[in-house]
Amino acid sequence: MDALVAGHLLPRAIVTDSVLEHGRNRLLNRSAWIDGLGYAVKSVTVFPDNTTREHSLPSVQGMCTVFDEFTGQASVIIDSELLTYWKTAADSVLGAKLLGPSEPEHLVIIGAGQVARSLIEAYTALFPSIEIVTICARRIQSAELLMQIMAVEKQHVRFALKASTDPADVVPFGDIVATATTSETPVLQGSWLKAGAHVDLVGAYTISMREADDLTLQRGALYVDSRDTTVNHNGELVIPLASGAIQPDGILGDLYDLIAGRPRVIEQSRSSDQITVFKNGGGAHLDLMVAHHLMLMWFDAQNA
Repeated sequence: MDALVAGHLLPRAIVTDSVLEHGRNRLLNRSAWIDGLGYAVKSVTVFPDNTTREHSLPSVQGMCTVFDEFTGQASVIIDSELLTYWKTAADSVLGAKLLGPSEPEHLVIIGAGQVARSLIEAYTALFPSIEIVTICARRIQSAELLMQIMAVEKQHVRFALKASTDPADVVPFGDIVATATTSETPVLQGSWLKAGAHVDLVGAYTISMREADDLTLQRGALYVDSRDTTVNHNGELVIPLASGAIQPDGILGDLYDLIAGRPRVIEQSRSSDQITVFKNGGGAHLDLMVAHHLMLMWFDAQNA
């Protein structure tokens, strides 16, 4: 989170994205340049059927290369799974810190994959007030498996873990509701949200994908992590903007605005019953910020 805050105080990043699709399989390429940090290229494959193969493979695999700002030399290659695990969670929790309730007690996660796991770790670490984490998945076995993994790794957890297959039943209790799926149709309905809830939309990363319905975006004060990687790039915003369900000026700001404290964002001060919505779109600029943090940690460890 500190690395993301520091990175957003630098000049705005220049980013480019491309997606190649073949059936359900995708190759996602994301590039960024930030004055003061250099360049990064992250290439990731998404092959959903990998987990069902005889020798199970991760469904998401890739690498991120960081290039020196002045020489163009490759400085480091970082496994994409490691980098994305921390970057995605830090992005979401930073959004919640800036927009959400200060002392949430109930975290609802829709999804039960690696991203859901990282979100649970990050949210419970940064919000010690969380007492209940409910994992909601289409298959109860998936939610229960993640519960077992978390219970083994966090033997002294101070929060209760619950499992569900019915988001309509559990979302109304969520102070923070995070979605981490690959769905192309909404898994979250705005009518389920209680007053004051914070919504963290993580999963949709292509123009055809979306996790929240129109009412979710209409009820909430809507922010994104970066206008450059979300507004015209994922279905979460493209679809409701095209239909007129939301208007371009309904997107109140991004992390650059929030961290700089620009006036329009400050004017949208949060009341206790205000629903807030944050679209975590990712982007190679965030990978670059976090990669630099990991590089510094590694160099410090080598020189210790």
